[in-house]
Parts: sequence; C-alpha cells; structure tokens
Amino acid sequence: MTLSCRTLLLLCWFYIGLLGVCYAGDPFVDYELEFSYITASPLGVPQQVIAVNGEFPGPTLNVTTNYNVVVNVINKLDESLLITWPGIEMRRSSWQDGVLGTNCPIPPKWNWTYRFQVKDQIGSYHYVPSINFQRAAGGFGGFVITNRKIIQLPFDMPDGDIVLTIGDWYTRNHFVLRDSLDTGKHLGMPNGVLINGKGPFKYKSSVPDGINHTTLNVDPGKTYRIRVINVGVSTCLNFRIQNHNLVLAEAEGHYTTQQNYSSFDIHVGQSYSFLVHMDQNASSDYYIVASGRFLNQTGWQRVTGVAILQYSNSNGKASGPLPDPPNDIYDHSFAMNQAMSIRMNNSASGARPNPQGSFHYGSIKVTDTYVLRTVPPLKINGKLRASFNGISFVNPNTPVRLADNHNVKGSYKLDFPKMPVNRPPLVDRSIINATYKGFAEIILQNNDEVVQSFHMDGYSFFVVGMDYGNWSENSRGSYNRWDAIARSTTQVFPGGWTSILVYLDNVGAWNLRTVNLDRWYLGQETYMRIINPEDHDQKTELPVPNNALFCGALGHLQKPQRTLYSAGSTIREQSRWKLLLLMAFAAVVYMMMF
Repeated sequence: MTLSCRTLLLLCWFYIGLLGVCYAGDPFVDYELEFSYITASPLGVPQQVIAVNGEFPGPTLNVTTNYNVVVNVINKLDESLLITWPGIEMRRSSWQDGVLGTNCPIPPKWNWTYRFQVKDQIGSYHYVPSINFQRAAGGFGGFVITNRKIIQLPFDMPDGDIVLTIGDWYTRNHFVLRDSLDTGKHLGMPNGVLINGKGPFKYKSSVPDGINHTTLNVDPGKTYRIRVINVGVSTCLNFRIQNHNLVLAEAEGHYTTQQNYSSFDIHVGQSYSFLVHMDQNASSDYYIVASGRFLNQTGWQRVTGVAILQYSNSNGKASGPLPDPPNDIYDHSFAMNQAMSIRMNNSASGARPNPQGSFHYGSIKVTDTYVLRTVPPLKINGKLRASFNGISFVNPNTPVRLADNHNVKGSYKLDFPKMPVNRPPLVDRSIINATYKGFAEIILQNNDEVVQSFHMDGYSFFVVGMDYGNWSENSRGSYNRWDAIARSTTQVFPGGWTSILVYLDNVGAWNLRTVNLDRWYLGQETYMRIINPEDHDQKTELPVPNNALFCGALGHLQKPQRTLYSAGSTIREQSRWKLLLLMAFAAVVYMMMF
C-alpha cells in the first residue's frame, strides 16, 4: 500500500514531535572530574594532596537551577573514593548522595557517573570526598547554582562572582591523620589555614618565605559577590576583609535579609555569599583573613589564613597588623547572637517565582521529636569512638536502600534511639525509621568540648533556636517561628543546643552527621530512612540507577570495569544517535515522496 505525500509528511512531523517530547525538558550539563595525587606546598612543606583535574582545590562547577547534572568521577587514587554534594537536595535520589550508607565506594582506577537534578535550588555549595579521611588532603571544590533568567535577584547584579574555599590544614597527609585517630590519639592543632588552597601572605616576619598566597583582583567602585565555603577539617573560622563591609546575602541556597558585618564566623561545612563594595582608596592592598575561633589562643596566632584584596589601581602592598577578630573571650553570647541574626529574606524569590517565605513552617504541627546528644570521644572496645545518643555508627557493608531493593536482611537496624540513653555507648548500625511527610523537630545537644557543625543530606532545615545549657520543652518558647534561615549545616556550641525543624518529604536514606572530620570518622553519624508506605510503583523514589556499584552481600553482582568512560561522550553519543535516526527517517520519507 502506497502512502500519500500528505500522510508521509504527517508521519514525519509526528515522529519529529515524538522525539521532541521524549527528549525535551530541563537542560543537561556534564562534567568530568579526575581525582589524583599531586605534590604541593601550600604551607611551604612539600606534601601529597588530592587534586581534581590537576587542580588544588578543584574547579568550581557552575550550573543553573533545574539543570540535570552529570558528573563522571574518575578515581586515580590508590584507595576507594566517594564524592558527596553537601546541600544539594538530590530530590528522590539518595542513590547519588555519595556516602557509604547510600553508595558503594568507587574502587581505585575505576570511574562512576553521578546523575542528579538541582531541582528548585540556587546558591553556593561544594563537593568533597566523604570517606577515608580524604577531605583533609583536598579533593574539594565549589558548586554554584545560578538563578534562571526569569527569576530576579534580590540585589543588583554584582560586577563579579568569586568563590573562596577556606579551611584549617595539616602538613601530615590524610593517611597519617587517620592513623592517629585509629590509635586513640587526637589530631592536635593544625599547621595553618588555607584560602583557595594557598598559605598565608607574609603579613609578619615569622611567616616563611616562598609561600604562595591568594590574591583577589578587583576594580574600584564595583561590587562583587564573594562566596566563602569552609571545607576544613574541624575549625570554625572568622572571615573578614580589612576596611570592607560584608553584606550577607545568601546562606546555602537561601537568600537572607541583607545585613552588614565587619567579620563573620563560618563553621565547618558552611557556605555564605557576601556582597562586598570596593569603596576604599587604593593607597595599598587589603588583608583578607580567616582565623580560628573558639580555641585556646595560645599558639593559634600562627594558624591564620591571609590573602590579599588588590585594587587595579593599588599603590602598594598591605602592611601593618591584621584586622582584629571579634573580642568575645568573656562574652559567649556574641557568636550565638550573630548566628541567630541570620534571617530568611521572605520577600525574595529563590528558585521559583513565588517567595520562599510562602512555606509557613511555624504553624505546622510537629509529628516527631529527636534529641541527638554528643559527648567527647571515648574508647569502646579499646578504640576511640564518637557517638550520637550512645550509638557510634559503623557503615553497613551493603548500602541501606540497595539492601532494601535486593531484600538483604541484617544490613542495618531501625532502632536508633530518639532520646539520649543512660548506658555506655556502643558500636552499631542503627538508623532512624522516619515518617514520610512528617514534620520533625531535631534537637542537637552538644555535651562535647568543641563547637561542632551538624549536616543533614537531602534537605534544608529551619534553624529555629540555639542556646547554652541543656534543651528542655520550655526552650520552645524561644523559637523563631517566622523567618528562621533554612540551610543544611548548622553550628552547635559546646555545652549548648541547636533546634531545627524539617519537613521529611524527600524519600530515601539520608545521612545525618557531624561535619567535624575527626568526629565523623569516629562514628558520629546516622541515617534517616524515609519511605513512602503507599508507593507500590516506586514513583516517589527514582529506581536504582543502571550504573549502580555493588558491594557487601551484593558484591557478586558487580561486573568488572574495563575502561574509564567519559560522561560527556555518553551524552554526545545519545544525541548523535537521535539525530541520525531523525535524518534517516527524513531521507526515507523524501525518497518515497519523489
């Protein structure tokens, strides 16, 4: 039967339309990140660091709201690797979270491709290694999600966008550092503080010669958005720029009310955006400082990161003393008041056209309360361990949701205590059996001796209260129920508590952890397992990815990997085949018509 030209044309347009429907949607962006060792001397001492694509720190990944992100991670280290994405919510896909409870590690000389969507997110984030204490050696970089063009910024478009990573640093490599913890020792004082992977400017004679420092080149009269991320091991750092105001504009993906600060405390794992106007004269360069906080200051004066802000018409080098840090040795309320001064900008649009403040969290009834208490590390069965509620977590051999999917029994326990327990701590695989679409109140009670950062993967939560002493039900009277900042990492001061509220609508298994690397390594973490009991067709959660790695009880399912494929080439091949299919069909139609 011969088809008419009209019918053929209609079929052609039908198939073209079908291809468009099948492959339309949010754009894809792909990256390839190769993790390898290089030798660097950030503090003047040659040492082995983890580079990303040959860079230390690694490159900043720039994407736009709602983009589908494909990152091919190539592991050229001599040990297993996992990369996690703090603050990226990974909607419905904890498979991509990059921690041991959700992913099998990437073996040496292998690669693995992460695929996730930055759905309805904007702001300043980062990526870091999550296992083997590797974060202490590098392997980190910035991750920036910009607004869609249709969404207006709540401030004038800056003249430039700058990412700064800051963090405490040891000249001992990460193998030695983790061995110290394994043998019951503490890490001790770090050797310095790095700014963008470089050591301090020679601001005083005791700083050794030959250390490279970071310089930010700016133009007078312009305003820059400076994103600052603390990727360090365990030290809160006070950030300041000599003679310049820091206008806080964003905290981990949420716009804040814009307030001026002369200096700002940035805890481990936290990220902020500041608007900095270059309104000073150019008689000289200016110091950028990141110095330790909440520490015994004896000896810590040398552990200071110093970079340079240089105007394009500068007349000379910076000199003289560094700008002073906060003078609050006898006023412990200063840091807490600064933390609680960070408020959500409820009139600003975020990733969506409607204002972020349209979610009235303060009027929602709490369904579950968890009190997570931390204490100083102590020995359990002869090994130094850290804990939440008397549980020092040991990661399952088979990741949580992978075990669920393959009916592996005994991989973990759903008996994590909601409240602190009155017994000696123990090592276990207990996780939280959380309620899907529950509204949880989580109180972080820090009975440890150091300030800590707490992080929750897969979510942003509202930081509604913090204080010194022990939390009680009466503490709820001090909660901010209107414009508390939403974020994924918060500080908990020693001898104090922080309270957060979170709506548990993102299914999967999500890591709760102390970001302080020593405590995390020693077991101060757990997971929230959040499953939709009515989801029989697995529509709420994305299925197991077809490139999933297998380990533990499922290790026999893993096939050998022969080559390190490129994520980018995979996408390009798919596009090429779609184009060839369309061209072939059009050619057939053309020949039948004529």
